Parts: sequence; C-alpha cells; structure tokens
Amino acid sequence: MSMPNNTIERSIGREIKRHRTKNGLTIAELAKQSNLSIGMLSKIENGNTSPSLSTLHALSRALLIPITAFFRKFEEKRHVSYVKAGAGMVIDRRGTRTGHNYELLGHSLRKDALVEPYLLTLTKESEVSPFFEHSGTEFIYMLEGEMLYAHGDRSFHLSPGDSLLFDAEAIHGPEELIQLPIKFLSVMVSDRPEETG
Repeated sequence: MSMPNNTIERSIGREIKRHRTKNGLTIAELAKQSNLSIGMLSKIENGNTSPSLSTLHALSRALLIPITAFFRKFEEKRHVSYVKAGAGMVIDRRGTRTGHNYELLGHSLRKDALVEPYLLTLTKESEVSPFFEHSGTEFIYMLEGEMLYAHGDRSFHLSPGDSLLFDAEAIHGPEELIQLPIKFLSVMVSDRPEETG
C-alpha cells in the first residue's frame, strides 16, 4: 500500500485546524487575520492544497505559533509492531502452565502505556484455575472453542466472536474449559512502570 501523495498537506492542514480551534477562532476569523480567503483556508485545512511558505508564515503569525509547529506531527515517528501469522514470540508469563500457550503478537512503543496483545491457546482440560490479578485493563476476544471465564464473582460463557473487557485487578481467568482447543486474543493495557536509576 503506497502512502497518499498529500500526506504532508493533510498533516499541516490538521495542525492548522487544531491550533485554530484551540484559539477559539472560526475559519472566517483566521482567514481574515491571515489575509486568506475562506475557501483557500478551507482547502488548506482539508489537505486539498499545498500552502506556500508565505501562506504558512501568515498563518503562524495569526495563530501566534512558530511556523515549525505545522510540521511537528508530520515529523514525529509513528511506531508500529508487525508480526506475521504464526511468528509471535512464545512467552512464559506469570501463571503460564501446561496447556496454556502465550504467543506475544506485538508490543507498544509508547512511553506512557504498556500494551501487550497475546494469542492464547488452551489445550489441557486439567489446567484450570482463574487466579490472575494484574494492573490495568484486559480485553479478550474469542476465536475458537468455548469456556466459562471468571471475573470477580461472575462467570461469562465465551464462544467464538464473544468479547470481554474488564478491570484486570479483579481475580480472573478460565474457570471451565468446555470445548478444546480454545484460542482467544488477550490484550492487556496498563500504565508503563516508571524507570528508576
């Protein structure tokens, strides 16, 4: 998939609009303050035209921001984690036991949040105990099989297509494995621990 040709124009347009609305200006007010027509400013904000440097300079003066502010979001690196089917890293997690396979499908690269998507496969009926507790939020999406999943004092019957989003600080986990094998996507989200030292 190729990138659209107007990626930088759309990024600049979004930044102009963001600063305009942040300053409480209508499109007509900003157009007047920067000596542009409303139509031209609308085209710029929608990424339908490439503004000249003099136009960007006029807009930066009207918005009281440096001209470089329009390029910041475009210059930011956007991280991505790509894992081919079957190529996830098999992980030993706290609570991993016989018949429970955790396949890490990626990881977040943000400074403020830890996001861990796993593909879990449960294959042994004897290994059931709903005793997981951890910080953050967890999302489960059932892909294959059937199980009863406990969360706190409640149980949920999960089959393919069902999902569950919950506070992970309550005791939770598979309570009864009804139809094996069981496969589900589990996405755990928590605040990234502060680094010390």
